[in-house]
Amino acid sequence: MACKIVVVGSVDGHFEIFNKISKLHSKTAFSLALVLGDLFSDPAEPSGENQASLNALLDGSIDVALPTYFTLGQRPLPQAVQERLQKTDGEICPNLYFLGKRSMTKTSEGLRIVALGGSFSTSTTIAACKDGFQPFHTEGDARALYGNNSADVLITTNWPTSVRKGSSIGVPEDAQEPVSEPCIAELCSVLKPRYHFSSSPSFFYEREPFFHPHDNASNGSLNITRFISIAAYRKTSQQKWLYAFSIDPLQRTTNAVPPGATALPFVQASQKRRHLDSQQQSSQRFSNREGGDHASHGNKRRRMKPPPGPDSCFFCLSNANLATHLITSIGNDSYLTTAKGPLPTWQTFPSLPTPGHVLIIPLSHSPTSSSITPRDTRLSTYSEMNAYRLALQDFVASVSKMALGTVCWEISRAENIHFHWQILPVPSHLIKEGLVEAAFKVAAENAKYPALESRDIGDASGEVGDYMRIWSWWGEDSVHAETKEDGHQDKHRSNGHEATMILPLESGIRFDLQFPRKVVAQLLGLEERVHWQDCAQNDAEEKRDADGFKKHFKAFDFTIDKA
Repeated sequence: MACKIVVVGSVDGHFEIFNKISKLHSKTAFSLALVLGDLFSDPAEPSGENQASLNALLDGSIDVALPTYFTLGQRPLPQAVQERLQKTDGEICPNLYFLGKRSMTKTSEGLRIVALGGSFSTSTTIAACKDGFQPFHTEGDARALYGNNSADVLITTNWPTSVRKGSSIGVPEDAQEPVSEPCIAELCSVLKPRYHFSSSPSFFYEREPFFHPHDNASNGSLNITRFISIAAYRKTSQQKWLYAFSIDPLQRTTNAVPPGATALPFVQASQKRRHLDSQQQSSQRFSNREGGDHASHGNKRRRMKPPPGPDSCFFCLSNANLATHLITSIGNDSYLTTAKGPLPTWQTFPSLPTPGHVLIIPLSHSPTSSSITPRDTRLSTYSEMNAYRLALQDFVASVSKMALGTVCWEISRAENIHFHWQILPVPSHLIKEGLVEAAFKVAAENAKYPALESRDIGDASGEVGDYMRIWSWWGEDSVHAETKEDGHQDKHRSNGHEATMILPLESGIRFDLQFPRKVVAQLLGLEERVHWQDCAQNDAEEKRDADGFKKHFKAFDFTIDKA
C-alpha cells in the first residue's frame, strides 16, 4: 500500500507550519511528515517570542496533526528540547519524533527512513560527535549506516559530493550551493535510497533521477534515486519549501528507467574495498573485555602468539588487574559483572536503576562450554550460569513491571580465550511480536551467515563445531521478591516465553564478534553505541552502575544466604 508523505524544509522555529500541514492533511490524509534541516530557532540567538513558541510546542499547545519526524540540522538542539528527549525516548510532544543524529527507522507502513544529521566534523569537534544533540558527525557515523543495506528515504543535512555531475539542472545564479560531503555520497551509493532529501535554505533543487549499477542481488531490476533539496519555510518565501509524494514500501526497484534519468554521479570504485576494511578494523579493535578474542584474520605474528593464561585473562579472577569493582555476584562456578561499555545508556530504560547490561562469566578459563573439564564441572557451570540468566530475567521483568524482557547471547568458538554470556533488557513487545527473532535472521542473511536454527542445545555437550546462541525471553505474569519480617525473601517467578536460536559457525567463516550487539543496538536505536569502547564509563560511573545493580538484584541473587 502506498504511503503519502509531506516533506518541508528548515522550519527555524516557525511552528505555525504545523497548522499549514494540518490543513493539508485534512484534505490529503498523509501517512507522515518529514522536517529537514533545523526545526528549532538558533539557541545562540534567544528571544522572548522564540521561547514562547518553544514552550507552546513542548506543553502540547501546538497541535501536530500526524506523525512528524525530524533530525539534526546545522545547529544544536535547544537545552529544553534535549532535556525532554532524555526523558521521553525521542518524543517532543504527541506526534513529533526525533530521528536522532544517526538512525534507521521503520514505520508501521514498512517505510525505511535512514537519517544522518549534522555536518562532517573536524578533529576539533570530534568530542561533540558523541553528543547526540550536537550537529556534527564523523565518517564513521556514515559508515555505521551501511549495515542497513537499503533505504526508502535518506535524509541528510548536507549534499552528497558530486551530486550535480551529469545533471543539466543548475542552482539559482544568486544562490550558494550547500556544503557537500564524500561520506554522504558513499552512503547514498550503498543504501540506494528511492528518495534522498536534503535542505538548501534559500532555494529548491530537484535533480534528474539517477540509477545505480546492477549488482548480483538486483535480478536485472534497477534502483532509482531522486535527490531533492528543499528550501527553508518562510511566510514570504517564493521558493518551494514543501514537497509531497507517494511511495510503496514494497516496490523498491523498477524495470523502467524514468525519462531524463542519468547514471550514478558518484565515484564508486573504492566503495566495496573501503567497506570491508572498515569491518576488519572494527573487529581488530574489539577487545577481549567485551567480546572474546581478536579477529582471526590478523597478521601471522599475532596468530602465532599463545593465548593469554588465567593470570592475564580479562575474565579470570586470578588476574591481578581484573576490574573487581564491576563484579556484582560470585557463585560456585561462575560470576556476574556489569558491562564495561554497556549498550544501553542510563536513560534507555528509565524503569531500571542501571543500564542493565550484564555479563555471566564462568570461573573456568575455557574457550567454550563443552571444553570445560571434568564433566561434572562442565554441567554444574552450565547449570549455574543458566540459573543466573533466569534470575536476571526475573529481575528485569520485576523492576520494569513486565515492560522489559531480555536477550542473552553466547559466542562459542574454539579459538576463544574465555567464553561468557551477555544479557541485557529489551522491550517485551519487540520479543513478543517476533521482531527480535526477525532482526537476527535478517542480519544473518545480509551478512551471508548460515541460517539461524530454532532449537535448544542445553549445555552444548552434544553440539559439534562453533556456534552463536541467542536466548530471547519475555514474561507474562507478575514477578517480585517479597521480604518477610524475619528477613527471608521469597521470589515469585513469572511465567515466561523463551525462544532459543542457534547460528552454526562453519569452519573458516569470518564472524563479526560484534554481530549480536549490532543487531540489538539497531533494535534499540543505539547504533552509535555498537563499539563498547565508545561507551566506556569512568571509574565512578562503573562503580555506580555495579553498586546500583547489586543493590536491586540482591532479592533475586540465589548465591546470597537469606535464611
